[in-house]
Amino acid sequence: MNNHVIKWWSPQIGPEEKKLIIKVLEDNYPNEGKLALLFEQKVCELLDCKHAVTVTSGTAAIFLALKALGIRHGDEVIVPDLTFIATANAVEMCGAKPVLVDVDPKTMTISTDAFSSAITEKTKAVIPVHVSGRAADMDAITKIAKENDIHVVEDAAEAFLSKHKGRCLGTFVKMGCFSFSANKTITTGQGGIIVTNDGKLNVHLRELKDQGRPARGTGGDDLHNVIGYNFKFTDLQAAVGLGQLTYLESRIERMKRTYQLYVEFLSGLTGISLFDFNIGGGEVPQWIDALVERRNDLDKYLRNNNIDCRRYWYPLHTQIPYRLPDENFPNSTKLSPKALWLPSAFTLSDSDIETVCNRINDFFSKNN
Repeated sequence: MNNHVIKWWSPQIGPEEKKLIIKVLEDNYPNEGKLALLFEQKVCELLDCKHAVTVTSGTAAIFLALKALGIRHGDEVIVPDLTFIATANAVEMCGAKPVLVDVDPKTMTISTDAFSSAITEKTKAVIPVHVSGRAADMDAITKIAKENDIHVVEDAAEAFLSKHKGRCLGTFVKMGCFSFSANKTITTGQGGIIVTNDGKLNVHLRELKDQGRPARGTGGDDLHNVIGYNFKFTDLQAAVGLGQLTYLESRIERMKRTYQLYVEFLSGLTGISLFDFNIGGGEVPQWIDALVERRNDLDKYLRNNNIDCRRYWYPLHTQIPYRLPDENFPNSTKLSPKALWLPSAFTLSDSDIETVCNRINDFFSKNN
């Protein structure tokens, strides 16, 4: 019996990270220091932006981006109904109200019509989420936002180095936020980063993340110009991140090829349809997602054959903290129970993908 498990995702730590971690320990400076700054510089070069501010998580990145824009109690921030709950929670952390709106059924990203319809005099920001690395409609979103004097913060947690119209997602507006959790293209365990081309925002973000200090201090007679928090990155995390960057090119090529193989092997199969990625235009599939008839049955069948998948998030409006009527969200209500992330790890081989697709074909041939 073949006991090989095909995983939905699996982080990979190599020798480069280990060497850098040892160096941090030998230097006896595990706090935020020169490696964190170097990691920020490397990310700026990759994304072609001026400033990058490391923080403890993607959630913290969104929270600090909103705080830097002055979002506060009484404000409303529009958030898509299908996203990881952290997007809405970051709004709550500011004291503002997340206003949930439906998604576009073709992309699972925020519906621009729903966004436009939800705007009130209290609306101060919108957070488009680039789901699985697919671009939200940034042209329409930025146009609507500009017409209504609304800030845009990109949630690019799942879109590191994914491009749209020649630009990296996360760099289309004043601030974009990324995650480096364990199921991302590169990981620092936990961690996130905010990117911006605005020098004033860069300074303010650094104040906000480090107890109101504009520059790293001693912990003693430092100047604290504003109220801030403690969301500092560490050189231990940066060591992992810098090591991860050395494998970046091969990982991205693997992720693109994985999507192309799924398209090839599942083409024409009734009962499952993949969401599109514009590979030629530079989109990078963080994860390969599909709409599946009898999704839960397929998921169970694949697990029984040593193949792991991940079911889509429940719509935020069904979660207790944000509960609202289903009829306000027809697309997310209909599509979430059918949506499934197929095995997408950059550790998979062509043979693994073919095995997954063979099992999917078997399932539908037996059940149609």
